[in-house]
Amino acid sequence: MGNRILREFILRSIGEDLGDGDHSSLACIPADAKGKARLLVKEEGILAGTKVAREVFSIIDEELECDILIDDSRDIKPGDIALTVAGRQQSILKSERLVLNIMQRMSGIATSTSEYVKRIEGLKAKILDTRKTTPGMRFLEKEAVRIGGGLNHRMGLFDMIMLKDNHIKYAGGIEQAIEKTREYLRQNKRSLKIEIEAGSIDDVKRIMATGGVSRIMLDNFSIGDTLTAVNIIGGKYETESSGGITLETVRSYAECGVDFISVGALTHHIKSLDMSLKAF
Repeated sequence: MGNRILREFILRSIGEDLGDGDHSSLACIPADAKGKARLLVKEEGILAGTKVAREVFSIIDEELECDILIDDSRDIKPGDIALTVAGRQQSILKSERLVLNIMQRMSGIATSTSEYVKRIEGLKAKILDTRKTTPGMRFLEKEAVRIGGGLNHRMGLFDMIMLKDNHIKYAGGIEQAIEKTREYLRQNKRSLKIEIEAGSIDDVKRIMATGGVSRIMLDNFSIGDTLTAVNIIGGKYETESSGGITLETVRSYAECGVDFISVGALTHHIKSLDMSLKAF
């Protein structure tokens, strides 16, 4: 993740939380009082966000000393200590909630991603995230997906062409959407990959007849139709299953032979991992 983007995010987040001062700490903690705290894991999962936490501590107070005891992507269990921090007590208290918000959220995403990745172990399919992210936190949430063993689909609207149902509708149909997109890329001298959504087997056949894409998304296909579509495509284009795929169904879709499976729930329906920052 870019250092500038991370720093700007942290500064905005500090401003949102701190306002004109942490009056709870100012009221009862001497400015020069020193202390220590440890980040206590209270739930099993995959750890993520330690590097971001270190940056938060540093920006709030460059004299805070953060010691990371468990690296990102490691399995964690209740009772584990992920990191310790030492320095001014007021600075530790200013950092506490922001560090926890980031690490609990990122670890929850990494843990969920890891569960999906494990379900399709031994098959060629890869787990992808989507753009269903928290505004302003996409770069952190997508980093957490990578930590959990998944891949990033695209960062935004700028780094890949994704022709979904509304694009196709507005363009006048599948053929027109593809042809207009290819002409746009030619005119603007861009080499972005083109992915297009198919909502039925008939759509797949029309896309195959038109050509000129990199990947076909099989949106809300049944497992039977997914297998039919993969056979029709025959490896000519990458394939991606999408739409309501769960831990219970993900392996069945992967067994159809698709290249990718995108799961919006990785970043959209997040269960944060329980942690706390405790003074000692």
